[in-house]
Amino acid sequence: MIEMTLNTRRRLFSTFTAAFALSLSLLTVIGHIPRVGPAATAEPPANNHAPARPNVAKHGDGKDVPLFVDKIPAGYRDWKLISVAHEEGTLNSLGAILGNDVAIKAYREGKFPYPDGTIIAALHWRHAPSEENNKIFGRRQSFVAGPPTNVQFMVKDSKKYAATGGWGFGHFNGRDGKKLGDAALLKTCFPCHQKAKDRDLVFTRYAP
Repeated sequence: MIEMTLNTRRRLFSTFTAAFALSLSLLTVIGHIPRVGPAATAEPPANNHAPARPNVAKHGDGKDVPLFVDKIPAGYRDWKLISVAHEEGTLNSLGAILGNDVAIKAYREGKFPYPDGTIIAALHWRHAPSEENNKIFGRRQSFVAGPPTNVQFMVKDSKKYAATGGWGFGHFNGRDGKKLGDAALLKTCFPCHQKAKDRDLVFTRYAP
């Protein structure tokens, strides 16, 4: 009876020792398992190398929406004349304001706001004296368009450019469309044109 008791004790001790060792192993493994849940959830690291896109903003549906006009409208040089302008000071420029057919029709009919599809172009040149003409006139009285400086556009699309009053603004240094004005310059367009709210943000009046 005593022998059986000793054997039984030995078996119980062995079983307890094995169970304790297994428990330690499990605790060691569990200790290295990362916690799963809200506390362990993290946003993926930001891609700091993603290319900057200064001319787009995110629309409510996640799509990119352009902030500015980044392409010169085709055929603008053949559009009809709306008016002319001369600016002094540091600009010292001559300007011709042209409009596509939609713009011209709206101008002549006095429609406000301008309908979608309206495009207004402003071509600018240096204000330069014409020595050739002045020789003929015998005095310094003739001024002509000198070197071109820039061309600007207003494109009406009430949905595409909703954030800027329905107008897209573009500024190109030169006539080839390769030198778009920088974002800092283009961001000044809408705040300035807001001062002409009663004319749907358009400064230029039609010159009959």
